[in-house]
Amino acid sequence: MTSSSMLTKKDWSAHARRALSPTEIVTRLADLQGWALSGDGAAVAIEKTYRFANYYETISFVNAVAFIANAQDHHPDLSVHYDRCVVRLNTHDVKGISTTDLECAARFDALLAASE
Repeated sequence: MTSSSMLTKKDWSAHARRALSPTEIVTRLADLQGWALSGDGAAVAIEKTYRFANYYETISFVNAVAFIANAQDHHPDLSVHYDRCVVRLNTHDVKGISTTDLECAARFDALLAASE
């Protein structure tokens, strides 16, 4: 994923979103390293813990996630700690996991891939 494609505004209203089936979720999660299912029912989400050397790196990542999330109009739940950030995604209007969550997860992962 290129840096310009990470920031491209996505109009989710142009797509009919639906909750993915458990099989679809597991299949798609296989492409996303470190992401796992969390919760169940309407509270189901995908979640990943990103680890950093210090608070400054953590907050830099959080700010980048916020920028992408705003551009994508899809906002994760974040749990911010000194050396890590837990990112949790689900799609409230479908009460489950949608392709929106998986696309945003890939964009967040690409933030760190770009710095390697």
